[in-house]
Amino acid sequence: MFPALEKEPKPKTLPDPYEDFMYHHLQYYGYFKAQRGSLPNSAAHQHVWKNNPGYLLSGSFGKRDDLMPDPLQKEKRLWPTCLSTVRRPLEAVSRDSLKLSSPLVKSRQLLHDDLGEVNPRLREPRDLFAFFSGSGPLGAPRWPIECEVIKENIHHIEWVPPHPEYFYQPTGNEKIPEIVGEEKGTVVYQLDSVPTGDSCFISSRVGGKRGIIKELAVTLQGPEDNTLLFESRFESGNLQKAVRVDTYEYELTLRTDLYTSKHTQWFYFRVQNTRKDATYRFTIVNLLKSKSLYTLGMKPLMYSQLDASTHSIGWRREGKEIKYFRNNTDDGQQPLYCLTWTIQFPHDQDTCFFAHFYPYTYTDLQCFLLSVANSPVQSQFCKLRTLCRSLAGNTVYLLTITNPARTPQEAAAKKAVVLTARVHPGESNGSWIMKGFLDFILSNSPDAQLLRDIFIFKVVPMLNPDGVIVGNYRCSLAGRDLNRHYKTILKESFPCIWHTRNMIKRLLEEREVLLYCDFHGHSRKNNIFLYGCSNNDRNFWLHERVFPLMLSKNAPDKFSFHSCNFKVQKCKEGTGRVVMWRMGILNSYTMESTFGGSTLGNKRDTHFTTEDLTSLGYHVCDTLLDFCDPDRTKFMQCLAELKELLQQEIHKKFKEFGQDMDLEGSWSDISLSDIESSTSGSDSSLSDGLPVHLLNIANELSQKKKMYKKKKRKPLQSRKQRNKQYQKNNLMKESKLAEDAPERAGFASTLQKQPAFFKNSENASSSMMKNEKQRVNESQLNGRDRGTSLDSSNMTTLILTKNKERMQREKPGFTVSYSPKRSTNPSQEPAPDMKPNWARDRYPATKRGRTATTVCPSLHIYTYP
Repeated sequence: MFPALEKEPKPKTLPDPYEDFMYHHLQYYGYFKAQRGSLPNSAAHQHVWKNNPGYLLSGSFGKRDDLMPDPLQKEKRLWPTCLSTVRRPLEAVSRDSLKLSSPLVKSRQLLHDDLGEVNPRLREPRDLFAFFSGSGPLGAPRWPIECEVIKENIHHIEWVPPHPEYFYQPTGNEKIPEIVGEEKGTVVYQLDSVPTGDSCFISSRVGGKRGIIKELAVTLQGPEDNTLLFESRFESGNLQKAVRVDTYEYELTLRTDLYTSKHTQWFYFRVQNTRKDATYRFTIVNLLKSKSLYTLGMKPLMYSQLDASTHSIGWRREGKEIKYFRNNTDDGQQPLYCLTWTIQFPHDQDTCFFAHFYPYTYTDLQCFLLSVANSPVQSQFCKLRTLCRSLAGNTVYLLTITNPARTPQEAAAKKAVVLTARVHPGESNGSWIMKGFLDFILSNSPDAQLLRDIFIFKVVPMLNPDGVIVGNYRCSLAGRDLNRHYKTILKESFPCIWHTRNMIKRLLEEREVLLYCDFHGHSRKNNIFLYGCSNNDRNFWLHERVFPLMLSKNAPDKFSFHSCNFKVQKCKEGTGRVVMWRMGILNSYTMESTFGGSTLGNKRDTHFTTEDLTSLGYHVCDTLLDFCDPDRTKFMQCLAELKELLQQEIHKKFKEFGQDMDLEGSWSDISLSDIESSTSGSDSSLSDGLPVHLLNIANELSQKKKMYKKKKRKPLQSRKQRNKQYQKNNLMKESKLAEDAPERAGFASTLQKQPAFFKNSENASSSMMKNEKQRVNESQLNGRDRGTSLDSSNMTTLILTKNKERMQREKPGFTVSYSPKRSTNPSQEPAPDMKPNWARDRYPATKRGRTATTVCPSLHIYTYP
């Protein structure tokens, strides 16, 4: 593996382990090429090094690939040796490292060609963030220390059913089983220590709870024992208890989100010891939502390991006698609901999995990002960074995707698009859409290359890795819904969204963010749709609805525009789309993709597959190109269609109220929020507020923030502000002198005697001032044009105007603006204005919306000496 080491005879004595490590380490990075110990460390040689820097770069250099075929594996083996040695002072390390090789040193910072000559270009600096190496192991997920985790690696193949999977059609004869519980049944699986709402997250570690992993499933009595063996202590699993109530009938209890007593909808668990010819019934007994897509024909997902290994068949929709009903067991708390279904397993002694939707775990994401990092092409325009660490210490990744710009001006002119997913961990459909988007935008498609040319994409593919790992449905390890806390000041308790919000805030200071979209899942409505925010600016009226309408035209069998909603409810003020909208992003959306399927077009009454969801990621890119098309035909057609649809909706609303109104002239002035109904989202729309242990922290931070604002020094003023302040101070001094010497103050005494007159004649005096200013401005300009100074009459007029302006500025309640107004263009569109050659041209260097400041002549200019 090391050609330079194979020729070296074995040493008679064992080498210093630290020196051995440093030798291999530095040789790998190209600093030494000759034999060990051949580099003198005398003062003479050090003098040569200092006075002849070119000496270090002379000689023939081999390629990096000649050093070792698998360098990182070799280096990884040497790390334990390095870590086991005692740390020594820096001088000793430098002294020992000089013993390694000859002065044939190759710099890793400068680029070299095959002949060994130096290319003056600098290499791109190494990424300064914690991330896995190209061939090293992935960072293992960190679990709360209360969680037991099995050591098995759970992996599922990706597979698309060859035929559409239709909704279940109820027969009306579905059995509603009686819920008997563990009093009349036998507990065959139960998690003992589950953190609830009475506790809070303390710490985490790789592998979860220390010690021996207990066997929670029952022990089989022999080969004839047909009891199912349950397990869910793996990534995204969340089964808490299984009770056997009959030979082939089981009642299942889901684990609530950790550190809460709520949020049960997502399920993912494993069963073993199956029988082929038997009909099993599973009933989940503690669901919390009163409405579900299971009432509209949705089926659970099943995965057979034998089918996957022998026939390459993955997740598929299975189940009969599906029924969603209310649990009659009344324990005095909130009502519970049940989901029951029957199933026949395809094989004996099989291992099968059941899930609410196609799982996409944190490890799945890491494997995908690892492939991107290892790709020599994709890694050139997709930079992977660590946005932050989650509460448990898991990495929250940030991807920056764009083609390198040719000039700094071109880079600065690019607009940004921000996409996020999995803030709700149980909504794995968001990850599949995100995967489809990344697959396309990282491809060599001409459309993808064009998008990378004109945009900078900031992507956070998994906002809540902790919740995904432990199998939560909605919350993080703080026990709260992160999508209700985007305004939070608790950086340590909600690090993922705190850093995401601040990343977008910094991005907005650099460039315009054209679009923000957060990918979610929906448990009560079919199809895919967007939630947005209605804009109150009439210059951009209905513009936020253009992108959803275009998307519905590009994916008519998946995306429903009529299911979109743009009302901003008070309970949604802390969501990502509303917070980003208030930060200035006009096109700010939440994309809701159903857990069920489509009711549109060719896919009507069929379940969505992973292929359907990933294809939507492509449609997002396609719609983005339509939205930014320099030919505004599509954009204007969509605006016209939106106005017509809205007018029809208004007529419909008035008709419902029994009113008839002529809307020809005034219909566009009606508030859109009065027309739209509230979003029928999850039952968890209302925030629970902060946990008790965080209330004091939030209050303390709020107090510190207020104190900081009070103590904060005033910002440095610009020259314009200083001149304005200087002018104001001079006017105050002159007015004071006028009060002391009425004979020199002109009509100051009149001003004191008749204050009411100036109050009543404010408009007249202001117009008089404008006329005087305009007249003097014209005289000044005429004088400048003639190239002469002002004569005595002009000077008298100037003084009189100055006195009048001074008196009017001293009036209470009268203000004069000294800052010139910026020119505005109300007809500007929010979409980018691109050059006609749309295939390759970039944005113009200046950002849209920035116009030149109008320079107005001023009569009196005060500056500091």
